Amino acid sequence: MNKYLDISPEVKAALDAGKPVVALESTIISHGMPYPQNVETALTVERTIRENGAVPATIAIIGGRLKAGLSPEEIEYLGKEGTKVTKASRRDLPVLVARGADGATTVATTMIIAAMAGIKVFATGGIGGVHRGAETTMDISADLEELAGTPVMVVCAGAKSILDLGLTLEYLETKGVPVIGYGTYELPAFYTRKSGFGVDYRIDTPAELAAAFRAKLDMGLRGGMLVTNPIPEEYSMDPDYINGAIDEAVKEAEALGIHGKATTPFLLAKIKDITGGDSLEANIKLVLNNATLAAKTAAELAKA
Repeated sequence: MNKYLDISPEVKAALDAGKPVVALESTIISHGMPYPQNVETALTVERTIRENGAVPATIAIIGGRLKAGLSPEEIEYLGKEGTKVTKASRRDLPVLVARGADGATTVATTMIIAAMAGIKVFATGGIGGVHRGAETTMDISADLEELAGTPVMVVCAGAKSILDLGLTLEYLETKGVPVIGYGTYELPAFYTRKSGFGVDYRIDTPAELAAAFRAKLDMGLRGGMLVTNPIPEEYSMDPDYINGAIDEAVKEAEALGIHGKATTPFLLAKIKDITGGDSLEANIKLVLNNATLAAKTAAELAKA
């Protein structure tokens, strides 16, 4: 085991016994939602995973230790500290560990630590991707590179619609990452069920998702698999309304010179303000939906 990694007793017991485990990120706690909704949501997501037959492993860096599985007290700590906790991607890990600092893990870093711990399935809200205007800014999320190289299945509600979805799909294709639509042939766009872009394959059951990922692992193919799970119909937002809010937020970010890893938290907070909190509610519902599917898929994967 990696000497910098701490696996919680519950998660370790599950892994040792071959039981299903689902990784969860912590950026959504420290940077994705305000307190106390962030803590309430994190605990509800963990409970949802347990109710669907798996063990949750929320991942973070605390005191320089890579953590796979947090206590309720550690989740509360991250929620209260909020944006004072570093939003940690792959490049941040060496310095945070050496300094004994805290870090909230992005999709990329959660995949890294999950793979170290032996966790194969990860539920999140939406992945990062190619940002609008990346042809001049080169602003491309490290999440895509991690999907290309780290053997973890990521269950999400698609790429956030603040991104250039077409270029994000092209990047994933170049890197050989399978993009699966769960019950759909169309890439969902986080707050909405449709984007106008197609996925590689449609799969309709957790058992088939598990079979596809098991085959990928058995063949020794590098990288992960992206499962895009549309937000439930009743919580999906009107595309014209949410895309208008996104365009407004993007223009403000450009005017303020916001870029890099500060972009997504700024845009999500701005969109929440524009929509009067409706986008935050949609965000919570889609995360719970992804947690349910990830737990069921992990349970099928554990049957092998």
